[in-house]
Amino acid sequence: MSKAYETIRVEREDRIAWIILNRPHRLNALNDVMMEELLDALTTIENDPGVRAVIITGEGDRAFSAGADVTAFPKATPVTAEELSRKGQKVFSMIEELSKPVVAAINGYALGGGLELALACDFRIASEHAELGSPEINLGIIPGWGGTQKLVRIIGLRNAKRLVMLGERLKAEEALQIGLVDKVVPFEKLRDEAMILAQRLSEGPPIALKYAKYALNFGSQVPLEVGLRLESALMALLFSTNDVKRGIEAFMSRSKPEFKGD
Repeated sequence: MSKAYETIRVEREDRIAWIILNRPHRLNALNDVMMEELLDALTTIENDPGVRAVIITGEGDRAFSAGADVTAFPKATPVTAEELSRKGQKVFSMIEELSKPVVAAINGYALGGGLELALACDFRIASEHAELGSPEINLGIIPGWGGTQKLVRIIGLRNAKRLVMLGERLKAEEALQIGLVDKVVPFEKLRDEAMILAQRLSEGPPIALKYAKYALNFGSQVPLEVGLRLESALMALLFSTNDVKRGIEAFMSRSKPEFKGD
């Protein structure tokens, strides 16, 4: 966790890892270096059993991330644009596939690729001054890091069309109303609220949380009967863990379980 990065910072608080996008002079815009560093940091976190939950946020009070760094766009070709899209999808898919829950603490603009990064997280808490949107249409393009697919799944087709086809930006409260974020808090309380949620997740059974995330994320993308079979298989597999015994014993004795992830 002590590795030095150029565009992000990774910090550790007990069992919680913070990934902080650290290009405030560019509103934490996502460039090639940041994407590679995110991939590296996520891989390190995935392989660290001491980390139980992750929080992603942006440096400063202006932006979570204003999206892809458009300074690279003028030189793009169809081939390089497709490669850029696939690279971003790979990084954000890793967040969805991470065995630990991930919280997005949205501290300002979450636009374009910044919104797509937040969409990949399991939970989204926004500061009151946050602004969310997919303005790519104003550049003559569409979201390429999962936005067209994930927005529909999270906020429905009608609202997704508003953001993608009209390029509308939503204030935090409206984003809350349509389910794009889970909670809105004053900026000065954002870090604490994200920590409270991450701490609660970190105290849960790690293996059960991992399988719950898999069942929800992937089971929702297949026919219902297939998703039900996936759910049954994962639920059954959990009965091989010691955490199930701890949970049942704690329930019977009316005490708080201490899950260890084995």
